[in-house]
Amino acid sequence: MTEIQELSQFLALDMRLDVKALALQQTLGLTGTTDGRHLLINTPCIVKNLCQLLNDGQNSVAKDASLALINLSADEEVIPALLAEATNIVEHMLKIISNPEHNLADPACMVLSNLTRTKLGGEKVFQSMEENLDKYIDIFCQEKYNKKGARLHYLASVLSNLSQLPAVRSYIFDPSRSCLQRLVSFTDYKDSISRRGAILGLIKNCCFETDHHEFLLSEAVDLLPKLLIPLAGPEEFDEEDNDKLPIDLQYLGEEKTREPDPDIRKMLLEALTQLCATKFGREYLRSKNTYVILRELHKWEKNENVLVVLEHLVNILIRFEHEIGHDNLKELEVPDEITEKFNALEPAL
Repeated sequence: MTEIQELSQFLALDMRLDVKALALQQTLGLTGTTDGRHLLINTPCIVKNLCQLLNDGQNSVAKDASLALINLSADEEVIPALLAEATNIVEHMLKIISNPEHNLADPACMVLSNLTRTKLGGEKVFQSMEENLDKYIDIFCQEKYNKKGARLHYLASVLSNLSQLPAVRSYIFDPSRSCLQRLVSFTDYKDSISRRGAILGLIKNCCFETDHHEFLLSEAVDLLPKLLIPLAGPEEFDEEDNDKLPIDLQYLGEEKTREPDPDIRKMLLEALTQLCATKFGREYLRSKNTYVILRELHKWEKNENVLVVLEHLVNILIRFEHEIGHDNLKELEVPDEITEKFNALEPAL
């Protein structure tokens, strides 16, 4: 029996506390190196035992087990082994997230966030969540769902990663559900940059679906003001310009501030740019006076990466349709090198 196999025997719920705690400290140390992670993942029962220890009555033991699983799942090379059926790691994490009395719901979200960064992980997690995805969206939208203080912000990252899968986007767009309607309210969520950033990632992925642009911009979802409000400042407009804006953007007041994170501002602009891929989207954005919000943003913006996206978007909106000459810009035949650059922006796992 190897030392690692012997170590795994001590990672059991019924093991004496001091022995279990020492074994966990050694395990946690091993998860900090590539060689250590590979040693652990190739040892039967290690992951399964760590998952069981998340329910240990001793908080310090359960917390160390959760940290070990976070470290393991952060290594993409070991994710296939983590997802082996014998570990049931996804089911363990989902059960914890669903339990409003569990104090390790946040680490469980982090593990799933790590797993879903790969295509295999995303597919496995969605396979386990598919029948109850609505339930997890409900849990995410209830800020005080967890009674032990877990905020579940990383559940947004899980949903965002999953939205890179076509099957998940189809689920989200299903008219019999109201997934998007519930999620878009977090684009201006003040209390967590990770929550609003990840939800914007999900929305941007959905904006690649040109067949659904009319739905995204309809009253049912009302996406445009959700994307523009974080980009709007305290500027006042004359009555004519103001009346053309969506009602939510009229008279925002002198205390209105813009999204402080440049990466999120860039993501908002990229989502708007995707909506301009169709003639319907371009004309709708023009009709809602999107340009004046972008014009004021351009005067304020200092980040070069954001300005590049902003100027590209403005260039699309100020052109006449006869100059653009195509309904759906994604259906154009373009040179291979341009196609490659465009495809680099597409949601992909």
